[in-house]
Amino acid sequence: MRIARFTTGDDPAYGLVDGAGEKLAEVSGDPLYQRIELTGATHRIEDVRLLAPVIPRSKVIGIGKNYADHAAEMGGDVPAEPLMFLVPNTAVVGPGDPVVLPPQSAEVHYEGELAVVIGRMCKDLEPEDALGVVFGYTCANDVTARDLQRSDGQWARAKGFDTFCPLGPWVETDLDASALAVRTRLDGELVQDGTTADMVHGVAALVAYASRAFTLLPGDVILTGTPAGVGPVVAGQRVEVEVEGIGTLANPFVSP
Repeated sequence: MRIARFTTGDDPAYGLVDGAGEKLAEVSGDPLYQRIELTGATHRIEDVRLLAPVIPRSKVIGIGKNYADHAAEMGGDVPAEPLMFLVPNTAVVGPGDPVVLPPQSAEVHYEGELAVVIGRMCKDLEPEDALGVVFGYTCANDVTARDLQRSDGQWARAKGFDTFCPLGPWVETDLDASALAVRTRLDGELVQDGTTADMVHGVAALVAYASRAFTLLPGDVILTGTPAGVGPVVAGQRVEVEVEGIGTLANPFVSP
């Protein structure tokens, strides 16, 4: 099931997206917290504005260096345990929303990846139980001010600017995330071509590991890491992140 969050100019609503990604059937309620029911209203995707499919009320948890090829291209080793960082929920934007390049940075990079959406509160999970708390999956671009990441010595500012965490276009709830293609295009040119099968730590391991540090709440998002091929993006360019079985998240990059 594909669940989108959208607006037609009124208050945001949720809808179920058809298999072709062309139409959505509006539902009542918030699917993370309530039973949803069809309202009878339908819309063409081209006639609505898609929003970030989830706005984390609590947190976005990023995972660094979770692909060996990306760790190598960054000149580092794969950590023995998942390397976690937090991204403020104010960084989240939706499909089509502009990513604003901050004046503090001269080197902003795209990072396409699979995002996991948590569906219920949990703590101290074992990996064999972790997939049971997953609501679904979406695409993410873990935008990074690479020069600030190097100079700061930690990642909060480099990955936390407003608009630096695009999510979308919708959440896919029925998906085996163990071997999905993850591709990123910069102005139409393929720049990242990986698979989640190459993640050092899989989804279940990441969810369980994060739950041992933080209480996970409905709507929390875990960014699972990016494959090799990250690189700079400048104002006027467009980045598309495609995850197999989900769809494509596209965002323009703009000057302040």
